[in-house]
Amino acid sequence: MSTTVEKKERAEQIIRQHADMIYRIALNNLKNPADAEDIFQEVALTLLTKDAPLFDDAHIKNWLIRVTINKCNNFRRTPWQSRTEPLSLYTDITTEQNNSMLELLFCLPKKYRNIIYLYYYEEYTVPEIAQLLNENKNTVNSKLQRARKKLREILEEGDSL
Repeated sequence: MSTTVEKKERAEQIIRQHADMIYRIALNNLKNPADAEDIFQEVALTLLTKDAPLFDDAHIKNWLIRVTINKCNNFRRTPWQSRTEPLSLYTDITTEQNNSMLELLFCLPKKYRNIIYLYYYEEYTVPEIAQLLNENKNTVNSKLQRARKKLREILEEGDSL
C-alpha cells in the first residue's frame, strides 16, 4: 500500500515540477490553450497509471517530452479534430500568454517548432533532441538551421511592413 502512495506522491511532485514545460510543448504543438490543457491532463494520467521512470530524474524529463509530443500527434489524428474549426476563428479573444515569440513559433511549420522549442527553451543539444524525436542528428541540425532561416525571414517581413 505504501508503495502505491509513494508512487502517487512522486508522480504529483514530477507533474508540479514539469507542468510549465508539458503545457508549453502541448501549446506549441496544438496552438490552442484548451487542447494543451487536455494534453497536460492526459500526460499526468499517463504518469500516474503507466510504469514511468518515476525515480530516475535523468530520464523523467525526456519521458515527459516524448509522451507529450506523442499525445499531441495522436490528438491531431483523431477524426474529431479533422471535422472541427478552432473557436479563435469566430472570436477575437487575446490572452496575456500570447507573446510575440510564441506567435512567431506558430508561424513555423510543425516539423520545426518542437526542435526550436527544445533547443532554445529547454536548452537541449542537437544530439539530445535527435534522440528525443527519434531522428538523425544531421536531420535535426538541418531542421534547426532551416527554422532559424524561416524565423529570420518572418522577422524581416515584419520589419518591412
